[in-house]
Amino acid sequence: MGQAIQRAAKPPRVWLQMSTATLYAHRLDAPNDEATGIIGGNEPGVPTYWKRSIDIAQAWERTLAEADTPHTRKVALRTAMVMSPDKEGIFDVLLGLTRRGLGGPAGSGRQYVSWIHGQDFVRAVQLLLEREDLDGPVNLAAPNPLPQRELMAKLREAAHVSVGLPAAKWMLEVGAFFMRTDTELLLKSRRVVPGRLLDAGFTFEYPDWGTAVTNLVERWRAGGGPVRS
Repeated sequence: MGQAIQRAAKPPRVWLQMSTATLYAHRLDAPNDEATGIIGGNEPGVPTYWKRSIDIAQAWERTLAEADTPHTRKVALRTAMVMSPDKEGIFDVLLGLTRRGLGGPAGSGRQYVSWIHGQDFVRAVQLLLEREDLDGPVNLAAPNPLPQRELMAKLREAAHVSVGLPAAKWMLEVGAFFMRTDTELLLKSRRVVPGRLLDAGFTFEYPDWGTAVTNLVERWRAGGGPVRS
């Protein structure tokens, strides 16, 4: 991509690269913003293979930064879980588990979940397209991440489901094997906040999970529909 932009007679004004918020360290003590956040890979007490996704994310961003594109502004979107009512998205999966009575704590449930409502994601991307003064890493995440236990409790409340069975770590490992995914997605504490978006004056329509999940469940029941700006 960088080579194509470099060779273009009319290079694009901006290059948005989809990075990931999983680049930050697993932590419970404090949030990670772009200025003071800790990059992961060397945390004590976590599986060594969690470092793989961080290495990949760092390679993406390093390649973006090294690309010689003097006429193209570059932004790395460190994106949290994008919550929308669309089929087969992360929210659809979580709601499906909840409706089957499986929407309880995963492991300890203390790990933080960073997320962003789909409509806020679209609006944030529009801002980054327009703001010529913003480049480099930008966290696309709602300002109020919350522990997984609380996130699922609010989802059960919005879905009118009273039971949410907990899942031990070994259960998650079995489920992840059959779903061809990884327990890192559930057990890593991603406490990511949008420092640069807030400094740029961005206002979230859904800053809190309670209002976001109510909207998402209502739209899911209505059949989803396109994300609007």
